Amino acid sequence: MSRSKCSRELYCSFLEVTSARYSALSLSEVAPLDLSHDSISRWLAESKVQPKDLWLTAKKEVHGAPGILVFDDVVIDKSRSGKMELVNWQYAGSKHGITRGIGVVNALWQVSKEEYVPMDYRIWNPPEDGKTKNDHFQEMLSSTKSRGLHPEMVVADSWYSSLKNLKAVRSHGWDWVMGLRSNRLVGKPHRQLQALNIPDEGLVTYLKGYGWVRVFRFVTKHGRTDYIGTSRTDLSGEQVKEYFERRWSVEVLHRELKQTCGLARCQAVLGRAQRNRTGLSLLTWMRKHRRRLADHTTLYQQDWEVVKPSIQLALAARMQS
Repeated sequence: MSRSKCSRELYCSFLEVTSARYSALSLSEVAPLDLSHDSISRWLAESKVQPKDLWLTAKKEVHGAPGILVFDDVVIDKSRSGKMELVNWQYAGSKHGITRGIGVVNALWQVSKEEYVPMDYRIWNPPEDGKTKNDHFQEMLSSTKSRGLHPEMVVADSWYSSLKNLKAVRSHGWDWVMGLRSNRLVGKPHRQLQALNIPDEGLVTYLKGYGWVRVFRFVTKHGRTDYIGTSRTDLSGEQVKEYFERRWSVEVLHRELKQTCGLARCQAVLGRAQRNRTGLSLLTWMRKHRRRLADHTTLYQQDWEVVKPSIQLALAARMQS
């Protein structure tokens, strides 16, 4: 066990207030106690921040609050990192292509557009554990059930709508709204979704290997065609669209983690350090999000309030010189 004076409280507080430098060296320069950057690096590599720590922080805000369960993944870009552990080739939506990075699968509990919290996550690293992102998805479904939660709906994009995943959701007694690939086979005889004439009110059809679902076809303002399915065959197109659009909260989470919590700013080589840093960034986001709700201030405004006094003093000094 590390004997470093560094602590989870100190590290999260540092991530909470800094907005430019996130390294161990930077923390050692501003820490209110005598800390070397080597000591901080050792602490980060020897600590053990796990998904259950996020759950312990989030559960007070999740229990008793009916909501939907949203899944999505984010890639921490490490395209310029040569020997860093946990880095794998994978598709990154932000780059619209394959890149090197650390994949994180997140489960988010959303009560409303403003009220949502990440409650579980997994690091995707097949060389270490042999698990796919779908395996992590199914594990987190089981964890959600074991924690006594009953989501109104499970929502995800087409990446997570594999047959095994859909059956896993059903096995817990839950319903789902998810994107479907255009080549998914439906009906009898089987036909691809893209070959069907789907009316505005949707089409109740038999999804191969699963059962009866209702499918909708939506065309975005950019001309892209999306197929969205649901296990609730009584839902209208507006209801399905509303559920699916609520996925946007997890996109906001990922952006804020990167831009205000330093998620992508760790250069540690060891996988344990990278795992800890991911967990610490999520715990820091929880702190900043609670302040957002209490003080009605964005995470970006919180960062500005920290640096604003220093900028004011520096600006005044330069104007007087």
